[in-house]
Amino acid sequence: MSGPRVVVVKKRTAYRRFVEDERDPRVIELLRKRDASVNGWLSSHKEHVRTVEEVLRVLERLGTSVMLIDRATAAFDPADAALVVVVGGDGTLLAASHSVGANVPVLGVNSAPETSVGFFCAARRQTFAGHVEAALAGKLESVTLTRMAVVVAGRLRSSRVLNEALFCHTSAAATARYELQLGRIKEEQRSSGLWIGPAAGSTAAIRAAGGKVLPLSSRELQFVVREPYVMFGRRYKLLKAVVPRGHVLIKSKMDDAALFLDGPYRELRVQIGDDVEFKASDEPLNLLGLRARRRK
Repeated sequence: MSGPRVVVVKKRTAYRRFVEDERDPRVIELLRKRDASVNGWLSSHKEHVRTVEEVLRVLERLGTSVMLIDRATAAFDPADAALVVVVGGDGTLLAASHSVGANVPVLGVNSAPETSVGFFCAARRQTFAGHVEAALAGKLESVTLTRMAVVVAGRLRSSRVLNEALFCHTSAAATARYELQLGRIKEEQRSSGLWIGPAAGSTAAIRAAGGKVLPLSSRELQFVVREPYVMFGRRYKLLKAVVPRGHVLIKSKMDDAALFLDGPYRELRVQIGDDVEFKASDEPLNLLGLRARRRK
């Protein structure tokens, strides 16, 4: 009789992608020359491989049934899994989280701590065994993280945005034109775009753009307008805000708009006249082991 099913999602390192998989001659030459652009790639890759090997070794010793996902952006179904283990960093966890509903806990493992922040990752190679044993026994503390739902032109496009969404023009050099609505206030704006997300993403791009850090337990959303262009004699009311309840609406006034959800790999195109709605999702993420990182 097999043990509990565990889904393991592992990062594909830059070294693996460009050297082992694609055999990119330019990257291989840069590595040979020890160019600064690829500094640390090989050492981080080796550290990651060692971490993956340890994760699989421990799970085999515990008698679990492992489903291995070789790329974080690949969709998978964890419905009957006891646990999802994500081996990589924050980007890997964000990508994998889009396949995970509210009922399956996630344990992040920072596979290369020397080069990865790994805020969402409670474990490392050296601590993984203790963390996963506690997780499978139901004894590892969890944090319930609010995620954000995104509706475009009346169609739900995601209910699992954990970090943030970026609404902007498809060209980084072009001005975004849109109408922003919060409650009864509507405002036509021009800017470089708008960041919006739940509390879990408030230490990332939103904070860098001038937002505030929210407690991990918060169900609030927050938005910040990037580089607003205000015509002479005008003043915007909606430049940034924490949204306790309700939702935020955007009407696109451009045909070349895009939404990027939790990074560059989930891009949605938005057409002129489309309404985009952001609201707290009813699918939170159950993330394990973040007691030491919980913000009060």
